[in-house]
Amino acid sequence: MRGEDVAVIVPTRRGADGAPVLALPKGHLDPGESALEAAKREVREETGIVAEPVRELGEARYWYKRDGRTIGKSVTFYLFNYLEGDTADHDDEVEEARWVPLSEAETALSYETEREMVTRARACLEEGGSKDR
Repeated sequence: MRGEDVAVIVPTRRGADGAPVLALPKGHLDPGESALEAAKREVREETGIVAEPVRELGEARYWYKRDGRTIGKSVTFYLFNYLEGDTADHDDEVEEARWVPLSEAETALSYETEREMVTRARACLEEGGSKDR
């Protein structure tokens, strides 16, 4: 989070229908890595920004197909505060990273579970659960 904005990404991989996807940064756990450590790393790699965790928002479980295989995935999402960095400094798995207003992300993100995480983040901010940096 940066004020009332959230960092979102357009991954190079397309959705099942071949269309570009607008998503929150997320990825896999490296061996020995906690969910929080993975989230911090993925935010840095996929968005180019360094952020500090504020609180856990929840977990999303889903299935997707890749190369004809069905793969199960579980992702824990966190509310972060922006510290530093530039969204142009993302890795090559991401076509674009950018800041969008929370209100826009609640409807524009491609996946329902991620839209729900943005709604939870807004509720945290309204409760004073994050400080603007």
